[in-house]
Amino acid sequence: MAPSVDRQGYWGRPTSTLDWCEENYAVSFYIAEFWNTMSNLIMIVPPLYGALQTLKDGLETRYVFAFLGLAAVGIGSWCFHMTLQYEMQLLDELPMIYSCCVFVYCLYECFKQENSINYIPIVVLAGFSIAVTVVYLQWKEPVFHQVMYGILVGCLVLRSVYIVTWVYPWHRSLCYASLAIFFLGFVFWNVDNLLCDTLRASRQNLPPLIGAVTQFHAWWHILTGLGSHLHILLSLQTRATYLRRRPQVKFLCSVWPMVHTEPRRRS
Repeated sequence: MAPSVDRQGYWGRPTSTLDWCEENYAVSFYIAEFWNTMSNLIMIVPPLYGALQTLKDGLETRYVFAFLGLAAVGIGSWCFHMTLQYEMQLLDELPMIYSCCVFVYCLYECFKQENSINYIPIVVLAGFSIAVTVVYLQWKEPVFHQVMYGILVGCLVLRSVYIVTWVYPWHRSLCYASLAIFFLGFVFWNVDNLLCDTLRASRQNLPPLIGAVTQFHAWWHILTGLGSHLHILLSLQTRATYLRRRPQVKFLCSVWPMVHTEPRRRS
């Protein structure tokens, strides 16, 4: 999306290769895209709690990194939408690749011996991340990043469907909820891109809070943040089931889903 001609603010003229549909500095002089920024809280606070809960349950460190990776994406996205500076755009987009590689490793290694480390997929995924980083730094084309991210998401979808179809079919509800919510976020992302002019015009005639509901890129953050969280829970649930840790999905404050497991059995 071409940068829009909006009011100036604290961070100056945008230098990012993308400028989304939300009007710049419309709410705060210090935040370029207010709603796109604030919506990232769902990808920052809950994953940090998830990482702590994973440590408390004594699960493998790679799942801690999965939660922290999601939090890193949220922090990077916060900085990007707050400033619309190119450096902050990289802080948003590159961690999307890195964290998704962690997700892939976790899900494809869920049926291995406890605390095992498989160096072959680590090397492959690290090489993929480095290659994407180098190419993207030289070729500043957002579509390239989106395609590479889509490849990783495709790997997760295929593996998830395989697990709930052939291995643990009783995990289907968590799997399909994650996929459906993520897909809905993708729909909103496209609506925000394709109907930007219409959305901007409609906001001129709506009260500010109602107009905020039409910030569909913010909904993309909320829905993909929740979808990604549910995916990590699916991966945790699958791993804990394989290790006979009897995982249970419980709701924090009766709202936010988390996976709790039994303590590790001593031999």
